[in-house]
Amino acid sequence: MADITQQAAPVQTPAPPVRPQQSKERKQRRRRVKNAVIAVLVLAAAAVGGYFLYRFLTQQNSVESEIQTQIAETSSIQSVVSGSGNARAKESAAITLTQGGTVQEVFVAAGDTVTAGQPLYTIRSQEAEDAVTAAQERVTTLQNDMADLLEKVDSLTVRAPFAGKLVEVTQFQTDQRIGEGETVCTLVNDKRLKLSLYFSYAYENDVSVGQSATVSIPAVMDTFPGAVEEVNKVSYISPEGSVYFEVVVGFDNPGTLTADMVATATLAAPDGTPIYPYENGTTAYYEVREISTEAGGPLVSQNLLRYANVEAGDTLLVMGSDTIDADIRAKQTEIDDATASLTEAQAALSNFNATAPIDGTVTSCTLTPGAEVRSGETVITISNDTNMVVEITVDDRNISFVQPGMMVDLTDYNGNVFVGTVSSIDMSIGENSSNGMTQYPVTLDVDNSAGTLLAGMWLDYSFVASQSDDCIVVPMQAVKYVSDEDGSTYTVVFIRAEERPENAVDLDILEPEPGQTPTYPSEADGFYAVPVTTGLSDNYNVEVKEGLQGGEEVFVNYYVNDGSSYG
Repeated sequence: MADITQQAAPVQTPAPPVRPQQSKERKQRRRRVKNAVIAVLVLAAAAVGGYFLYRFLTQQNSVESEIQTQIAETSSIQSVVSGSGNARAKESAAITLTQGGTVQEVFVAAGDTVTAGQPLYTIRSQEAEDAVTAAQERVTTLQNDMADLLEKVDSLTVRAPFAGKLVEVTQFQTDQRIGEGETVCTLVNDKRLKLSLYFSYAYENDVSVGQSATVSIPAVMDTFPGAVEEVNKVSYISPEGSVYFEVVVGFDNPGTLTADMVATATLAAPDGTPIYPYENGTTAYYEVREISTEAGGPLVSQNLLRYANVEAGDTLLVMGSDTIDADIRAKQTEIDDATASLTEAQAALSNFNATAPIDGTVTSCTLTPGAEVRSGETVITISNDTNMVVEITVDDRNISFVQPGMMVDLTDYNGNVFVGTVSSIDMSIGENSSNGMTQYPVTLDVDNSAGTLLAGMWLDYSFVASQSDDCIVVPMQAVKYVSDEDGSTYTVVFIRAEERPENAVDLDILEPEPGQTPTYPSEADGFYAVPVTTGLSDNYNVEVKEGLQGGEEVFVNYYVNDGSSYG
């Protein structure tokens, strides 16, 4: 029989009550709505933040601006130049020794008032005296050398020393350098001849200088008047054993005679008896001279022809002076240096027996009698502070207004007022300043009779450079420098007008960014830019020489109220 086992059925727990389920699509839709709301809120926040950021960047300094204007007035304007300068004594002198010595006497002390030329002291200095002597000898030697050079310059032109004939000449080549001492020619004086004859000592007392003689020349069968020019008591012994003395007779050459012609001369004794020479002689030129160069140089020109007749002073040869010119320049430099050294030595010596070089007060004196002083020691200083000078500088914009004799107001740090007079303007020394201007030194003379102005004191100066009366003036800020639509630059003033002026220019003016103050007023504001020519200016106003008639309302600037409103 089959074994069949039965099991009990399990007990089931009661199920909870069934709730309606939301669909999956509905859940997703609600999630999307939620995300969209969040996105909208984020975008709104970002928009608000961006708006406030934009306001911060562009309008955090929002401004309220108001146009400032002023009327172009007819008035006067001055251009005033000001600055500062340093005061010093107009005259001061310091005596410094250049050699050592021994103090002999001292006549002044520090604080004494002295006048120019008043003795100050005496010092004995052998060194200073020797220095003057040596310097003087050096100058004298150089001056003698220069005189020799100048003589050489004159010697570059060789001239005939007397009238006569060139019997021997040297021919030089063009540009040939001729040395010093070279023979140029032989010049003879053939205008007059001389004849040497011997007479017996028996006639010693019958012949004298100046005595008339008759010269006879057989070659031309003629006689010529002459005179005794020399009587030489020599001892010429003839072959016969007689003793004779020499007589030289001179006579004029009619132009047909020459040297070496046989001739004789007859003299007359006091009683008229003829006196004849021992024998005939021969004629000789009255003077024969070999002419040589006394300087050297390149040949420039020559006038040398054998047997040419010349007159005294005629040019025979000309040489160039290139070498001598260089020697003269070098020698002059030496003379200048030596003269300067002599002047210094003399001044140094004078310092050992010094007198006051200027009127003034002795500000220092280091001398005592018997003391030894050394070279380079400053022993006396004198200052004249009755008259002071103030050194100022004026730039190139205003230097043309400064004239000698012009008065300049001066004020020291205590407010004391002085008046300076322009004494000198140095236009040769211009120094560039940091602003690109050139500054020129100007010296002012200041009367300091009261002694209130001290050396080294700084003073402020001012003077009116120029002035315009009955001119149109506007505030300096009213003048603008702008460019038109073509890029041309103008100096303009913006004037308020109901209609556009004929001389108005169209400007290339950028529109301001939102919230920014405009640079210039526009035609919409009723302002037009008109070109002007300016003149003088001071610290506040400027002269308008052309472009305005006067009475116009001109734009000056914008008056700005700062604010922080975002509304």
